[in-house]
Amino acid sequence: MEEIARELKRAGVEDVRIGEPLSRHTTWKVGGPADVLIYPHAKTELERAMAVVSKHRIPWRIIGRGSNLLVRDGGIRGAVIKMGSGLDGLKVDGDRVTAGGGYSFVRLSVMVAKYGLTGLEFAGGIPGTVGGAVFMNAGAHGSEVCKVLESAEVLLQEGKWVRLTNEELRFSYRTSVLQSEMKGVVAEATFQLKEGDREKISTSLAQFKDRRRQTQPLQFPCAGSVFRNPTGDHSGRLIEEAGLKGYRIGGAEVSTQHANFIINRGHATANDVLTLIHHIIRTIEEKYGVSLKPEVQVVGEG
Repeated sequence: MEEIARELKRAGVEDVRIGEPLSRHTTWKVGGPADVLIYPHAKTELERAMAVVSKHRIPWRIIGRGSNLLVRDGGIRGAVIKMGSGLDGLKVDGDRVTAGGGYSFVRLSVMVAKYGLTGLEFAGGIPGTVGGAVFMNAGAHGSEVCKVLESAEVLLQEGKWVRLTNEELRFSYRTSVLQSEMKGVVAEATFQLKEGDREKISTSLAQFKDRRRQTQPLQFPCAGSVFRNPTGDHSGRLIEEAGLKGYRIGGAEVSTQHANFIINRGHATANDVLTLIHHIIRTIEEKYGVSLKPEVQVVGEG
């Protein structure tokens, strides 16, 4: 990978790191190293990085702020791309808002509220990037990205830039076309919002923030909700009813505050977290005949 790193730098991609521990880049604070971590700071750098990676047929993946992600202890072979500064801009044009793929989704909800724009209040509790939110159709509090997204500019793996409409992204529950047959990087996204009452918007954001603080174990490294809610029920309720709150494997523990959260109590490994996930799935299947599906992405080698 050292030769690849040199080629990337010759191509004008300066921020390249060999063997970077991904525990530094995930909200769970676990995960082994990436063979090479690439930080593009402009669309041109992103394009050049993709060209080098594709030329050498190096497997790659994009990460945002590392939430909703479990990287195994063996790390990730190939390249990991993480948006740097320069790909986190913001433009407000009336009720249309365009944000860079690396822009904080939480920060976006706060900024548009200052303009008196409504529609992104739900984002106030989602600790990822705009690009990651589009990729997974992030949602909370009864709303989701697909309800407000107009389009997204995407760099495809083959190096082609495309602007995909809401319909073309084929959103469904926590998924988009970018997770299946169309592999690419969301460089920016445009949202169609509505004018609203600043005071009401700010009040909603504050209420969501307070609710999140009261119900989620934010004082510990975690990755948000671990499991998708089964139809007509809540994973947290099932896990709590099964008596798993506080259950621990190594440094990983089912939160006593919210049973659909697994926290890192300190020095947890990715294997601790993954083993606990599997234990929860088995327990709920045996007790209730319900098959829980993880919402977090599990990547890398064991």
